[in-house]
Amino acid sequence: MFLEIAKSFSFFLSLLSLYPVLASAFFLPASRWQERLEISLPYVALAACICFTSGYLFSRPSPESPQGKSLITTLPVRLFFCALAGMAILFAVVSYLEEYYLPLLPHGCCTP
Repeated sequence: MFLEIAKSFSFFLSLLSLYPVLASAFFLPASRWQERLEISLPYVALAACICFTSGYLFSRPSPESPQGKSLITTLPVRLFFCALAGMAILFAVVSYLEEYYLPLLPHGCCTP
C-alpha cells in the first residue's frame, strides 16, 4: 500500500522536475542559447536524480512482478530519456534558427 502511494507521488514529482528544464531551456527572455544551456544543466541533473529515484521505486519487486524490473525500463526513467531527447532536438533546432535564420528576417525598425 505504501509502495503504491510512493510510486504515484514519485512519478508526479518526476513529471514536475522536468518542467524547470523546459522552462529554463526555452522560456528565458533576452538570453542567448549558450546562457540558457548553462542555466538548464543543473535542472537536468536534478531531474535525473528524481527520475532515477522514482525509477528505483518502480523497479522494486511487487506482487505483479516478483522478479522486479530493470531500472532503465521503468516509466519515469523512460520518460526522462524521451523528454531529454525531445528537448535536445528542439534546443538544437531553436539555436540553429536563432543563429542562421533570424538575422535574415526583416525588422520593423528599418522600414519607414
